[in-house]
Amino acid sequence: MKFTLSWLKDHLDTDADLDRIALALTAVGLEVEEITDRRAALAPFTVAHVISAEKHPDADKLRVCRVDTGDGEVQVVCGAPNARTGMKAVFARSGLTVPGTGLTLKPSKIRGVESNGMLVSMREMGLSDEHDGIIEMPGDAPLGQPFAPVLGVDDPVIEIAITPNRGDCLGVRGIARDLAAAGLGAMKPLEATPVAGRFPNPVAIRITDDARSGCPVFAGRTIRGVTNGAAPDWMLRRLTAVGLRPISVLVDITNYVSLDLGRPLHVFDAKKLTGDLTIRTAAEGESLKALDERTYTLGAGRDVVIADDAGVQSLGGIMGGEATGVDETTTEVVLECAWFDPKRIAESGRALSILSDARYRFERTVDPETVLPGTEIATALILKLAGGEASEVTVAGEVPGFDRVIGFRPARVESLGGIVVDPAAQATILTRLGFDVVQESDALWQVRVPSWRQDVEGEADLVEEVLRINGYDAVPPVPLPRVDVVTRTAANDRRRRAGWVRRDLAARGLVETVNYSFLTAAAARRFGGGADELHLLNPISADLEVMRPTPLASLVMVAGRAAARGELDGRWFEVGPGWRGIAPSDQRNLATGLRTGRTGPRSWTGQPRTVDVFDAKADILAALAAAGMDADKVQIVAGEAPGHYHPGRSAAVKLGPKLTLGFFGELHPLVVEAHDVKGPAVGFELDLDALPEPKRKADRTRPALVLHDLQPVERDFAFVVDAGVAAEALIKAVRGAEKKLITDVSVFDRYEGERLGAGKVSLAVSVTLQPVERTLTDAEIQAVSDRIVAAVTKATGAVLRG
Repeated sequence: MKFTLSWLKDHLDTDADLDRIALALTAVGLEVEEITDRRAALAPFTVAHVISAEKHPDADKLRVCRVDTGDGEVQVVCGAPNARTGMKAVFARSGLTVPGTGLTLKPSKIRGVESNGMLVSMREMGLSDEHDGIIEMPGDAPLGQPFAPVLGVDDPVIEIAITPNRGDCLGVRGIARDLAAAGLGAMKPLEATPVAGRFPNPVAIRITDDARSGCPVFAGRTIRGVTNGAAPDWMLRRLTAVGLRPISVLVDITNYVSLDLGRPLHVFDAKKLTGDLTIRTAAEGESLKALDERTYTLGAGRDVVIADDAGVQSLGGIMGGEATGVDETTTEVVLECAWFDPKRIAESGRALSILSDARYRFERTVDPETVLPGTEIATALILKLAGGEASEVTVAGEVPGFDRVIGFRPARVESLGGIVVDPAAQATILTRLGFDVVQESDALWQVRVPSWRQDVEGEADLVEEVLRINGYDAVPPVPLPRVDVVTRTAANDRRRRAGWVRRDLAARGLVETVNYSFLTAAAARRFGGGADELHLLNPISADLEVMRPTPLASLVMVAGRAAARGELDGRWFEVGPGWRGIAPSDQRNLATGLRTGRTGPRSWTGQPRTVDVFDAKADILAALAAAGMDADKVQIVAGEAPGHYHPGRSAAVKLGPKLTLGFFGELHPLVVEAHDVKGPAVGFELDLDALPEPKRKADRTRPALVLHDLQPVERDFAFVVDAGVAAEALIKAVRGAEKKLITDVSVFDRYEGERLGAGKVSLAVSVTLQPVERTLTDAEIQAVSDRIVAAVTKATGAVLRG
């Protein structure tokens, strides 16, 4: 919300300076974001008198001006069409930097004629877009003095942040009310004397039953004989200062009242209307070409519209239609001042993606009691600035009643706010804010809430009002009690695990991503999510409408965007939340990764291969190891991965028969195709919340590193097994044959052929034996080998290949 200092003082009688007002605004909860004070920046630019303006000897569109600056005469070459002898203008001497262009002036020659300084336009001063000519000052402007105070463009602009519940402060008067309550001055009375109607309103107004909940009251009057020219300078300066582009006096008046009182208005060109006005809901197939020159398809039964006999002419409370908009030919208008339901306005605005000042105010609640005063104030301004005569006011519907009385105990200010405020001071604060205080007893008051503060719903809200106006700085600081002498670390084992996994996955060449925790419903369903209860009521965009079931879904969308930009070989990971339901246990912290395309770039040393399921397996096992798990103790179970994986090229990672730690594998072709991912894609999901807690040791000292002096022994075995036997079962059997000596087992060859027979394969494993006390003899090594063969045969039915 932006406003100028003089604008504020139209409503607040105060002698406080700018700095004091800024501090008070922030103190009452209206945080000051920026103050633009142009007085200092514009002070060097002064009023000058053009003694003569002669045609340039070598340029038809330039004039050579002799200028009296008040400190002497200078020669200026000027290209403005309105530069003439005898006028007063704004002079910028050499050495100054022009605010609107950033140009630093210096003496120069223009077409051979010396020029010192510059006669400037409004745009060059950064005051508006006007640049057709230089600024013309009044004839009595003091020579050599700063021009800004003369034109009234030195008014400081204050910008404050407004929280969504403070719709009353979206008007300058509401801001002034808070400052007055804080003791910074007194509120000036609001002039809203009714304007007598000279004739009956020729435009009838009615509200249909289906629209009454969205627009319970609508006031309108016709004003004829208006002249829609330019608004006066004082209004133009204020609107321009707060960032609005002046359009015409009629439109500028509605914008001004909206900013001044927080009361949106609209004017129709009466001669462009066909018949009377009806406030109703949109019908199926109706559309509106709005003032922003865009055509909107309206929602049947959802959007409240203002229509005449020809159709929809305005989207109520949001934006008017182009067909009935006022222009320079307008001589008769219908002034609209209505109240619209905030929820209906928000629903329509979001559905149609329309952002307007009117919507911004109505969805934050406009005071319903300002319908008639707003009509009279706007009418008075139109008659004063545009002329004409007004009809009687036609009111359809009734102002929605608001009568909220809250029982308030003054002692609650101390119990909730931690500060003692005198009850008399509390009553004064609430009264200045517009609350009606009835003190039934010293302990209990009945407080009636004003119509512009519908956000105040209970006793705690009244306590907050007292505290913020009294000053949060008055609340004494109270240190929190120390639980421990030495501060404990905030990181627990679960958080540490996530960090370990991140570091390890990054070391494996995967790039970390951080994505929104939301997806489209279609994308969520592909990954087993998308339940109705996980849809957002207020999504930040249509593409982020439902909580994601797994971060892997976000990574696939990243891969699709990368593929669209030609990045086919990718590797990404994310550690973040996924949701399967609305219960707290349904939110899981997952470590996920995705690889697409090839394993690396092409090189003369060898060609890369495409990624496969074993790359994903290596990633998830590495993540398990990084999290402190013994990867050798988990089981890989095929056929249990969810539906977004390829059914024949994926598996689950389990710890025992019941505990599933995660999944890995190649993604389903339909999922890859739906997200426009090019080439193969493999991924994994590790449920960090499912990992068992590590066993804590009494001694947290890291054990000493054990180095063996004895040489390890390697032996290779080739077993013939059925094709359906998992290599993991064979490795597990080898490890169990001699746990003290066997330190590593790995598969290094797989062979199948006619010599082995149908349905048979050969798996070759390398076994490392690490002697501890002494060198192993051949007999001992052979004994271990025999136990390995026996264990594998018993567990898998394999035979040693000859």
